[in-house]
Amino acid sequence: MSPALPDGIPVPDDGALPAWVGPGPGGAGSDDHAGRAFGVYLHVPFCTVRCGYCDFNTYTASELGGGASQASYADTALREIELAARVMEQAGLASRPVSTVFVGGGTPTLLPAGDLGRMLAGVRDAWGLAPGAEVTTEANPDSVTPESLALLAESGFTRVSFGMQSAVPRVLATLERTHDPRRIPDVVRWAREAGLAVSLDLIYGTPGETLDDWRTSLEAALATGVDHVSAYALVVEQGTKMAAQVRRGEISLPSEDDQAEKYELADELLTAAGLEWYEVSNWARRSTGDAGAASVGAAVDPDPAFACRHNLAYWRGEDWWGIGPGAHSYIGGAANRTDVGGTLTTPSESTTDSSDASGEPVQGGREGVRWWNVKHPRRYAALLEEGKSPAAGRELLTLEEAHLERVMLGVRLREGLDLSVLTEVGRRNVAGMVAAGLLDGRAAIHGRGVLTLRGRLLADTVVRELTDG
Repeated sequence: MSPALPDGIPVPDDGALPAWVGPGPGGAGSDDHAGRAFGVYLHVPFCTVRCGYCDFNTYTASELGGGASQASYADTALREIELAARVMEQAGLASRPVSTVFVGGGTPTLLPAGDLGRMLAGVRDAWGLAPGAEVTTEANPDSVTPESLALLAESGFTRVSFGMQSAVPRVLATLERTHDPRRIPDVVRWAREAGLAVSLDLIYGTPGETLDDWRTSLEAALATGVDHVSAYALVVEQGTKMAAQVRRGEISLPSEDDQAEKYELADELLTAAGLEWYEVSNWARRSTGDAGAASVGAAVDPDPAFACRHNLAYWRGEDWWGIGPGAHSYIGGAANRTDVGGTLTTPSESTTDSSDASGEPVQGGREGVRWWNVKHPRRYAALLEEGKSPAAGRELLTLEEAHLERVMLGVRLREGLDLSVLTEVGRRNVAGMVAAGLLDGRAAIHGRGVLTLRGRLLADTVVRELTDG
């Protein structure tokens, strides 16, 4: 069962953005904003089976019920794309071509490749695609063919991310994944033959997984020659089938030491194979020639050529519109810049937040607006059919909230966090983090907070210290 949506303030039926988002000094429609990246996330909420650990907003055929269908989903999503373009235009936001598109789920490739292509065409028609735009779809290894991958490439997709998770059948069975791990080399080869870049997603810390099992999965992924690997620690969320199994004592979760050992092994093997970490859970090859990792002490580390630019946009606080049931969107204020070389006013330098009669913060608290759609595909489709926005609620970020997110996300990146954005207390804590081996001392001298390997394992601790402890 997917988690409940957050509380929020109501969104108008037409989806209109707050008036202060439009043009004006410091507004989201200002020249500063026009230079920022704009991405689109397309959520496809369908799966053939629900994995026991999954709490994403996805639905199997038996869970879907009437009033929503995979067959009509592309047309429904296209309605929201049209609405999104209209809302942004009416808000006076500067027109920007889309830099990245990411189709996630669920299993997007349960839809015909032609439907995914039509959704991408809708994005292109609404905003245009920037030159060299990155267009990714997630896929299960058992949901693609050479022909479907070729069709995706022909329609404009540039990248595919396969949910490999493990190369060990016993581990896949615990996760309730349905694919045969022997298929992984084939799907990678098919994607590359179609001209698509390929990423593999792995999960470590599955109950019963040994360190040797994890090594087997890493070596199998690297044997395909992929240029990008994501490795995530399994998190068992309340309300999932696996959480109930743990509660009943049927399976046991690994220790923190076990998780740390597996992360260290991943970093060791992936780095040795020429993939460098650019975010705590992501490694990518720097270039086709693999020129090697950039210096940690440099003020700015260029992104690896095969990094996922869409996810980088999330971590840097760029703008995006999420299409689909349960999808989230974000438009930032001009002050909330999180890209390399950007600035962010610290909370101590801001004006006091207050609210107007509508409950929306007045100037001083307008650092961005985030909203989210209704969860169920049936309700989502019904609202769009009525010509209404599918948004369920929204929140308006204060300067303090924007600052916390800036630190939380920025410190996860290899380029690190610009230490000048910290409060006085946060800056004083940097020396202690260096002494504890959590932040790189050489990078700190250059004004950036860059996690060491130990720091990556204790990133939450670092964030607490850098946000005043």
